[in-house]
Amino acid sequence: MIIEERLVRAAQRGDTVAMNDVLDALTPYVGRICGPIALSDGPDAAQEALIAIFRGLRGLENPDALFGWARAIAVREAVRVARLGQRQQPAELADLPAADDPQLVVDVQDVLRRLSPEHRAVLVLRDLEGMDEQAAAAVLDVPAGTAKSRLHRARASFRKAWRS
Repeated sequence: MIIEERLVRAAQRGDTVAMNDVLDALTPYVGRICGPIALSDGPDAAQEALIAIFRGLRGLENPDALFGWARAIAVREAVRVARLGQRQQPAELADLPAADDPQLVVDVQDVLRRLSPEHRAVLVLRDLEGMDEQAAAAVLDVPAGTAKSRLHRARASFRKAWRS
């Protein structure tokens, strides 16, 4: 979705209708990022991210960078909220379900729940958002080598948890 520059500028000037329109447009995007990282706390993380976006929008210099800026905030808030509410609840996985089995979604969520928020964040950025290591590293505010090693460890942890 594209949000027009004039709408973002109006929101930055304090136009409450424009701010509401910007936040309404960003809400699904922020939710798609926060959900897989913060898991059951995803709605809380999305809300925190939207509050941070609301508070910081006046400082955004380039309205064309809105989605990238919002993504960085969403990832940061999702990791923060996930850390606060992190619960390690390992569960036994039954035999692997068929690809069309609804239980597969539950099993994948269970495996994701066992990963750290940082590992979930890098997986979301790489595998759901399609970013390369450099872009993911920029969003996570870590060196590219760190993002690459986190991705490697996250995928290995996911595979190990999936098999156990």
